[in-house]
Amino acid sequence: MRTYLVIMDETDEARKALRFASRRALTTGGNVHILALVAKQNFSAFGAVQATIEEEARDRAEVLASSAAGNLFSESGKMPTISVKTGEGQAVIKDYLGEHPEVAALVLGAAAEGQPGPLISHFSAHSGSLPCPLYIVPGSFSNEEIDRLTA
Repeated sequence: MRTYLVIMDETDEARKALRFASRRALTTGGNVHILALVAKQNFSAFGAVQATIEEEARDRAEVLASSAAGNLFSESGKMPTISVKTGEGQAVIKDYLGEHPEVAALVLGAAAEGQPGPLISHFSAHSGSLPCPLYIVPGSFSNEEIDRLTA
C-alpha cells in the first residue's frame, strides 16, 4: 500500500499538496500521513510561560492537522494518520521518513510565486538520498488541474 506524507501548515501550498496526495492515495489504494510541525521556541522564558507557549503552538498544529484530516475523510471516506512533532522541520521529516518505511512519497507544495520555501529547497537539494520520491505540487495549479493529474 502506498503512503503519501504531507507536511501540513496553514498555507495554500500545503492544502494543494494534501489534495494531490489524497487523490493519488485514492487512485492507488494508498493512504495519507499528515505531519504537522511545531517549531522549537528560540527563547528561554520563565519555565511555566515557555511551556504554555509551546503547548499552545502544539495545540494549534493538532487542530490544523485534525481539520485537514476531517476534510480528507469527508471527501474520501479514509482517515489519514496524523502526527504532530516538535523540532527543526528538516530533521523531524528526515526522522519521520526513517521511522516510517511505508512512506512511498514525500509531497510538498510550492508557492505560486517567489522563492521556494526552506523544506522544498532542502529536500530537492537532497532528493537523491531520500528513501522515497519527492513530489512538489506547483502552487499555481488549480484543484481541477490537480484532480486531472492524479486521476
